[in-house]
Amino acid sequence: MCGFAGIYCFNSKAQSDIHFYLESMGESIDHRGPDHRGYYIDEMESFGFVHNRLSIIDLSSTGNQPMESLDKRFIISFNGEIYNHQDIRHEINKDFAGYPWKGHSDTETLLASVQIWGLEKTLKKITGMFAIGLYDKLNKELTLIRDRFGEKPLYYGFTGDQSHRSFIFSSELSSFRSLPFFNNSINRSSLAQLLRFTFIAAPNSIYNGILQLQPGSLFKLKFPIVNYSLEGSCWWNLLDEYQRLSQNQYTDDNYALEILEEKLTKSVLQQSVSDVPIGTFLSGGIDSSLITALLQKNSIKPIKTFTIGTKDNSLNESDYAKSVSNYLGTDHTQLIIQPEEIINNIVNLPSIYSEPFADSSQLPTYLVSKLAIDNGLKVAISGDGADELFGGYVRHIYGPSLWKKISLIPFSLRRILGKLLLLIPPQFWNLLGLYLPVSQLSNKVYKLSKRLKYINSIDDLYISLVTVCEDSTAQIITSSQDQIVNKAPSPLDFELPKSASDNPALKMMLMDTLNYLPNDILTKVDRASMNVSLETRAPFLDHNVFNVSARLPHSLKINPNLKYNNSKWALRQILYKYVPPDLIDRPKAGFAIPIGDWLRGPLRPWAEDLLNPSKIINQGFLNPSMVNKTWEKHLNTHKNSPYKIWTILMWQAWLEKWT
Repeated sequence: MCGFAGIYCFNSKAQSDIHFYLESMGESIDHRGPDHRGYYIDEMESFGFVHNRLSIIDLSSTGNQPMESLDKRFIISFNGEIYNHQDIRHEINKDFAGYPWKGHSDTETLLASVQIWGLEKTLKKITGMFAIGLYDKLNKELTLIRDRFGEKPLYYGFTGDQSHRSFIFSSELSSFRSLPFFNNSINRSSLAQLLRFTFIAAPNSIYNGILQLQPGSLFKLKFPIVNYSLEGSCWWNLLDEYQRLSQNQYTDDNYALEILEEKLTKSVLQQSVSDVPIGTFLSGGIDSSLITALLQKNSIKPIKTFTIGTKDNSLNESDYAKSVSNYLGTDHTQLIIQPEEIINNIVNLPSIYSEPFADSSQLPTYLVSKLAIDNGLKVAISGDGADELFGGYVRHIYGPSLWKKISLIPFSLRRILGKLLLLIPPQFWNLLGLYLPVSQLSNKVYKLSKRLKYINSIDDLYISLVTVCEDSTAQIITSSQDQIVNKAPSPLDFELPKSASDNPALKMMLMDTLNYLPNDILTKVDRASMNVSLETRAPFLDHNVFNVSARLPHSLKINPNLKYNNSKWALRQILYKYVPPDLIDRPKAGFAIPIGDWLRGPLRPWAEDLLNPSKIINQGFLNPSMVNKTWEKHLNTHKNSPYKIWTILMWQAWLEKWT
């Protein structure tokens, strides 16, 4: 696990300072790899890499990067882990007896595979998470590559004026801002996307001229640069793989569960290989409990587990995590977050996330990562990806049935129904006993009620469920930006296979895997953990586990015969072998904090400073009257919008930090 950056300078004035630029870029992402910093510079081509290493596999200097291939043709800078690199090494040793290995790092294995079999075959062979910069000195060609699901980030693009025109790439945007000539303007369409969905989705970034490489994609650039196109190409396509695999579904449920447990166990074991201490994030839910159970089953001593919670019982899962830990016999550490900790750390969020990001669980994720590091961990395994692949979100369960009910209501009456629902006190929804804490459920009902008049399809319903700022985004950004807001990319900008389009729940799951997973969940975990130099791994995102999930009948994901505890049914059946059902069968809460109450209380001075109308006017991005109206509504009514306010605040905090 590491961070890397690079630059290609067009002009001779900039070329003479290339080492200085690389040094600045490397320093800006030192937290991603504090164990070693290395450089590679091709002065003839005015191109260079800088690499910050977090040593996990092969702690010796033989694992340092940038690394040169044995034949000296390729230079690699690599962020991530190749979990099956020992298998690949064995294959190389079998075909090339006596291959002169220098160490036992996965980077050396990856580079040898590229040298022997080429990049295309290597990508098909490897299992892992990665962002890769590969320079072919023979062909003067740079290739940037991102893993299948987008676990590791990679930004790239052009910047600078005529005298400092450069192509740049990095694990984080902070590297770009370290350059004295970085001058890219704010992408207002990306701002609109942030306000609607709390994140900026690849291939966009907050800056014009800078892109994020999409999951499963690569980008090639030939030196000297004459073609300025930034369009990448796909080396692994999730939808194509799903379409192929789903046509051959398992017909025997018991066999399917056996295969799933086998592949998941193998993934956990591969991802537990480390030369440094390793443990898990344990929330006490299905996903993290299953990962922890499989890891503990194969460990001769108690594994380390970590969780955090709050004093808000509707959001706190730390007691459940402790019960699971006690049952499995792990070495458990928990932290109950106090408002003071939030206040002390909240100002660091713009630095931690580098790009505007507003999932309200971002701070708890950072705190649990810090908790793990402070207690001696270097690698943490998480349950990320299970909700998307196996049907774990509330919208997967209730969305389809809700659409059936909505579709029966004449379109002309939906606005009236929406107004009536808005009159119902939030506490009422607690009586329904649905699959969410009342604070989250009432906010979703409120948001849905406001958008009823716009919902005319299952796609519209999905958008309403994942949207934070609803139809008021244009008003919040400034009236002059309506056209830009309307062009903001949508989570539905994918053409799904017909088999998925005909199943509303499956459609939502695929959309979440393509969009919400890489751009929210994995972004949140990567930036939070890497800021404290902690590596995180996600066994559910092994593509071999995905292959099994794609072949599972939908009834093994969401069981239609059960009213409650019917989500992630296949995972539950495996987990029940290791943990009693009564320890895990409960509503989902996740890494949530009572953000609405805290914004009215201890966080209010911080929030009101960022929302100062004069400040907003001077910045020129948001409409101060609409922001103030939203804030006052949150403070003074039960129909609050904590996630909308949080998104605005995260934008304001980032803008104040970086402009």
